[in-house]
Amino acid sequence: MSTITPQILLKAYAAGIFPMAESADDSALYWIDPERRGIIPLDAFHVPRRLKRTIRQRNFEIRIDTDFPGVIGACAESKPGRRSTWINDRIRALYGQLFQLGYCHTIECWRENRLVGGLYGVRVGAAFFGESMFSRERDASKVALVHLVARLNAGGFVLLDTQFVTSHLSTFGACEVSREEYRCMLDEALCMQGDFRLFNEDYDPEAVLALATPLMPAETI
Repeated sequence: MSTITPQILLKAYAAGIFPMAESADDSALYWIDPERRGIIPLDAFHVPRRLKRTIRQRNFEIRIDTDFPGVIGACAESKPGRRSTWINDRIRALYGQLFQLGYCHTIECWRENRLVGGLYGVRVGAAFFGESMFSRERDASKVALVHLVARLNAGGFVLLDTQFVTSHLSTFGACEVSREEYRCMLDEALCMQGDFRLFNEDYDPEAVLALATPLMPAETI
């Protein structure tokens, strides 16, 4: 891992593995290849009713790829119940380079010109690998996730990798698949090309919700 480069990192994602550190203070990186992989099926994403109301209220201004250092820095912050994270200086540098190359993206929630929530991840082919998210205000990271799914569906993506499944992500429909099943899904996604920039209606909550939940029946506002 001492000679890891952005190009090697992209090849690792294409092979189904990803790097992590033990802690923010540990300079070493380790390749992770879980037996069970977390994904969110893009055609079965679930948005809780209360969160739909929040999105329709337009509490946040959504920006795309405007403050990568701010997003990854916030994802690495300690908070109650979590004094440290796996995001160390090498992770910040490597993903910063991927961002400059156009392979790493951020979804950002802003209020009164302050970054209050968001997420970042890596794009390869028609696969998006979610890395981390944060909230400084209630529901900010959840809103960012809904906007991400809408953008991925609009751009023809077929795989949203969450690495692991948490209780938080399970409320949105996240599930586990075997390593073998995941590799098949990844191979299919790598044969296609998603367009992360195609969607430009983050200002329209109905367009966002329609794309994020394409199979859900229409409901009364």
